[in-house]
Amino acid sequence: MTHSPHHPHFAATSRAPGKVWLVGAGPGDPELLTLKALRVLQQADVWLVDDLVGAEVRDLATADTRIVAVGKRGGCRSTPQDFILRLMARYAKRGCIVARVKGGDPFIFGRGGEELAWLHARGVAAEAVAGVTAGLAAGAALGLPLTHRGVSRGVTFVTAHQQDGGQPDWRALAASGMTVVCYMGMTQPERLQAALLANGFAPDLPVAVVQRVSCADQRHGIATVSSLAALVCGEALASPAVIVIGEVVAHRAQEMATPGVQSMAA
Repeated sequence: MTHSPHHPHFAATSRAPGKVWLVGAGPGDPELLTLKALRVLQQADVWLVDDLVGAEVRDLATADTRIVAVGKRGGCRSTPQDFILRLMARYAKRGCIVARVKGGDPFIFGRGGEELAWLHARGVAAEAVAGVTAGLAAGAALGLPLTHRGVSRGVTFVTAHQQDGGQPDWRALAASGMTVVCYMGMTQPERLQAALLANGFAPDLPVAVVQRVSCADQRHGIATVSSLAALVCGEALASPAVIVIGEVVAHRAQEMATPGVQSMAA
């Protein structure tokens, strides 16, 4: 395997046009890959891999797979999205089967919709393969029901930081009574906590923070809305992580003993 996109194997050929697959690789545990995702990955000529895709998933590549790292992480130096789009199209037009390998699910905060539309607009065949998003995997990892009869009738996935600098409608979410799973909320926990409290979330509402969901080094902590920032900072929890907010957190399986998980607050 090589990490360079420049290789004689990809010189212009007379092969038929290839195809791009947007593959959801799940939150980290390779056993959470779907059978379809595994089949597509092992048939692909080249993988364009996000930073959140761990080594155990990469190890599933065949010996002649070309792996190109195209990481995109908030607050870090990232591969420009335009470059990734053009690279996918270039490989496909050379007859390659391309796997755009994404952490979680391509269509949950993964730019999958943008990429699929861009490729289709340029005549490039492309499909998506669903993956287990971290927000769903967090429930199973902690024995924590994201919905629970008589407690929460629904769950909402949100991102704490939007491209335009705005925030979710926290007041509406608080009024809904649904479980809220928050992505990308770790960089400014104090700001997130203040926003939740100012918009109707009860100070004693339970919260779970789960770092590196499903991975061997997964860590988690349980707190309340009013102690969220203290938990994140005090225990040095960091991205990638999801924050589960709602009464369902109190219904987690106390006896759950998932390997690699450490509970840091009662």
